Amino acid sequence: MRISGVVRHKGGDVIAVRTDASVTELLSLLSEHRIGAVVVSDDGETVHGIVSERDYARKGVLLGRSSVGTAVREVMSVPVVTVSARQ
Repeated sequence: MRISGVVRHKGGDVIAVRTDASVTELLSLLSEHRIGAVVVSDDGETVHGIVSERDYARKGVLLGRSSVGTAVREVMSVPVVTVSARQ
């Protein structure tokens, strides 16, 4: 399957969260949009990372961190590999 096919099937909207957002904000965003991961971007243009429910489970919950006191930057995955939609 091509990337363009995935975008056609899943949609082209990109949901993002800031690096300084709390994990509580992240979880609310994931729930609201019924998705499992979001792009991390402070300016809406630059991709700083990606963060998923699994990232939070492994880096937050398993280490005993509070979702209120933990910033997205502490649990996000980096670097992010990207491709163009033409591929």
